[in-house]
Amino acid sequence: MPLQEKILALIEKYFAGTITPDEKNHLDDWYHSFNDDEIELTLDDPENEKQLFERIRLRLLNTIHKDQLKGVKGKGRKWLLPAAAAVTILILLSVGYLMFSTKSSKTGIAEEVLIEKKINNDVAPGGNKAVLTLADGSVIVLDSVSNGMISHQGNIKVEKLNRGLLAYTKNGKQAISNNEVFFNTISTPRGGQYKVTLADGTKVWLNAASSIHFPVAFTGKERKVEITGEAYFEVAKDKSKPFKVKANSSEIEVLGTHFNVNAYDDEAEVKTTLLEGKVKVSALSLNDTRSPQFLKPGEQATVNKEGKINVKDHADTEEAVAWVNGYFQFKSADLKTILRQIARWYDVEIEYKGNVNTHFTGQLTRNENVSKVLNELMLTGEVHFKIDGKKIIVSR
Repeated sequence: MPLQEKILALIEKYFAGTITPDEKNHLDDWYHSFNDDEIELTLDDPENEKQLFERIRLRLLNTIHKDQLKGVKGKGRKWLLPAAAAVTILILLSVGYLMFSTKSSKTGIAEEVLIEKKINNDVAPGGNKAVLTLADGSVIVLDSVSNGMISHQGNIKVEKLNRGLLAYTKNGKQAISNNEVFFNTISTPRGGQYKVTLADGTKVWLNAASSIHFPVAFTGKERKVEITGEAYFEVAKDKSKPFKVKANSSEIEVLGTHFNVNAYDDEAEVKTTLLEGKVKVSALSLNDTRSPQFLKPGEQATVNKEGKINVKDHADTEEAVAWVNGYFQFKSADLKTILRQIARWYDVEIEYKGNVNTHFTGQLTRNENVSKVLNELMLTGEVHFKIDGKKIIVSR
């Protein structure tokens, strides 16, 4: 086990009050190896606890930094913490949890008190918000309407059923007009997400600032939908009707599978990550001579704006679908990529002051106010945030 993980385990035991005398001696040796001239601190005073937390954080940063330098040879190579070397912020987040969410039985210091000193303003997280555009162009706000009939167009009824299923009916039967199926569009705003069950039983999760255009009934030889933004699919199996998803420069064809598609306009590529089953990814461009590409579970296809396809083996599927489970998750991701996701979910604007170029690995919750998310990133000491209304100002 790496040194920083051993120390982290001892820190957790120390604040939980379960550390043994031998473990306490080991932790003391590590703690005092940095500066023996410091005044001894105990947990009998709130100010002492704050100082102790900060000292431990800096010592752990120092320990991780030393571990990163081991085995690095040659002159002129600079390792940043964290940086492109993918220093693990996951450990820092664990320390952040210990330092900011653990309440001492003696002091009762809570997380919100320490965070407020660093970031004064705040923005609440997104939630289940979406707008349905009906076949006749009328618009319904789905998060504010109850189950049951939500629209009546002549003798056509539009109903909101359980699990987000929407249905058009005419005299109790699925409605088709002039042999053409009615289409719905569900759109989520920045700061919104929504889940819908399509007519065939396919489940779709929409991330913030996303949309899906779909028929109310799949009547032809294929099931075809179109998305913008990001969506996670659990496709109902039907070998007689392949399921197709059009997403910007790519098209994904499946029979029955679980996969995620990230197709935001402000991202350089459309990413299709396969969790289960098999999909065929095609580029909607004549420039790519390798299309289509078939994916196996655990693989990810990227299609750039010119239509070139690349396939990545052993993709991080947990990272791709973390948003569905309520998390931001990153692996050596640059700060701007992270903040684009934060901007969509919290519906904020990002402003950079100076060149802020650093990378992170770790997991952050999507269910807390933005201050708590930003504060975790600030624990690294590599970036600073200021919240000004709906704007986040980023600096070194």
